[in-house]
Amino acid sequence: MSFAFFYICLSLTLNLNIMFFSLLNTGGPVFMYPLFIILILLIILIVKGFLKKGNIDKTMSLIGSIGLFAVVWGFLGQIIGLISAFDAIELATDISPSVMAGGLKVSFLAPAFGLCIFLIARLGIIILTWMQKD
Repeated sequence: MSFAFFYICLSLTLNLNIMFFSLLNTGGPVFMYPLFIILILLIILIVKGFLKKGNIDKTMSLIGSIGLFAVVWGFLGQIIGLISAFDAIELATDISPSVMAGGLKVSFLAPAFGLCIFLIARLGIIILTWMQKD
């Protein structure tokens, strides 16, 4: 029974990893992989803030700045992607609505990932501020 549970958990984890990295590649590796690195850095800073006792104002300020940078980086990726997509549409004579909708969907991946990173940063700051008041 435990082997079957382990196998199911492992296969779910592998499927989620494949899906996650597929989204990173679909959203454009130039913008999505730096956002992934920013997410890892942000998690490290939040854990550092939890472990460090005393004044963590500098860490919280850095978390906030990095979270805001993630949002801006994601929207920059969307704008650059949309500009190049509109250039391609301008050269083409006939574009189907499904192709246009698929392109717009892809253009929203980087800002959505940046906004998720920003939310994680804000939640980390809220929790660190709450812990600091005690």
